[in-house]
Amino acid sequence: MNLKILLPFQIFAEKAGVARIVAETREGSFGLLPRRLDCVAALAPGILTYETEADGEVFVAVDEGVLVKTGPDVLVSVRHALRGTNLAKLREAVEQEFLVLDEQEQNVRIVMAKLETGFLRRFATFQHER
Repeated sequence: MNLKILLPFQIFAEKAGVARIVAETREGSFGLLPRRLDCVAALAPGILTYETEADGEVFVAVDEGVLVKTGPDVLVSVRHALRGTNLAKLREAVEQEFLVLDEQEQNVRIVMAKLETGFLRRFATFQHER
């Protein structure tokens, strides 16, 4: 199989000769082998595992997204992904990444609240002037 993992602004991984893929959905995990019928699955945040002869078993922590299998091609589209060969190290990397994302999200929420407050204040003065 040919595996391509896409992020919003780049190709995260592109592998040929993938022997098997294991992905997680909200209903549980499922496996893909080369002769499996075509399918589409909504991925839940978790670990996507694939195996190639050259790399062995590779783990990729993924955010929610979509997996599409058509013929020998498997396309995975997610918002965030981290690769690792050791699950313990991958877990630490995921925790650090999400801590950074949480801080950024809090900063964005603060800025958005200030913008909304400023807009409402200007709108109220505009309505009052009429």
